[in-house]
Amino acid sequence: MDDIVRIAVGTFVMRPYVFAFLAVYLVVAVTHLGWKKTFCFTVVGYLLAFLSEYSSINTGIPYGWYYYIDTTKMQELWIAGVPFFDSLSYVFLTYCSYTAALLTVSPVRTCRWNLVTLETRAIRKSFAVLLLGSLYQVFLDIVIDPVALQGNRWFLGQIYGYKEVGLHFGVPLSNYIGWWIVSLVLVFALQRIDARVGRNREKPAGVANLPFRSLLGPLLYLSVLVFNYVVTISIGEQLMALTGILMFTLPVIIVVVQVVRRANRYSRDELAEHLKDYPYMMTCGERTR
Repeated sequence: MDDIVRIAVGTFVMRPYVFAFLAVYLVVAVTHLGWKKTFCFTVVGYLLAFLSEYSSINTGIPYGWYYYIDTTKMQELWIAGVPFFDSLSYVFLTYCSYTAALLTVSPVRTCRWNLVTLETRAIRKSFAVLLLGSLYQVFLDIVIDPVALQGNRWFLGQIYGYKEVGLHFGVPLSNYIGWWIVSLVLVFALQRIDARVGRNREKPAGVANLPFRSLLGPLLYLSVLVFNYVVTISIGEQLMALTGILMFTLPVIIVVVQVVRRANRYSRDELAEHLKDYPYMMTCGERTR
């Protein structure tokens, strides 16, 4: 029993940043999707991520051949050779990438105290959101994986490695191809859960219309980026950090400019469709039905 308690506590204590991001994800996702959809995706997303990692360390598919170093096996939770926290992180990475895609493609309404993406069921399950969301998630990994591979130089620890040194700061291109495939599956799973779970209920349980709620998921996305930039710079990898920053500079500027230009330029039909699909969501202070 003492070993179980020690491992359980160690899982949280050793990876506080993971669980901090997870806590923010849970709050944001519940206010956005409702607790049932959030719970379902958290479980399904974790299982899909775990299976992808378990498969890759044993077969090389989908990420290519890599291995975990179980130096912390007696300090934190591992499942079948995979650290629990690692597969869990896929869940919030997928959600924040999905919301970044929604912000990119949805009409936007602003007022003095709020910004609302005029999402519809059609937009949420669209191919555009699937494609953009999966690519946003891959781009996150392009920043995360190189610094994670240097875990012996910061508090992550050296927990994994690749059998062959890759082209991108030691990371092989097969890893990013695998991430894109898995990200497509994860975003698609989130879209299906959103479309099917509780679809006969007009008001998702637990929804709270927080000011600027539509920006919370994208801000979580940027927070993950900034965290990894800070770690990268702190270990002296300036070129790695500069590469990651430059990679995101243009996309971030494009999205910001696009949102500003589209603000309040929606049609009556777009607003009506949003209110039809989500009649209980507040839109800049107004509520329907």
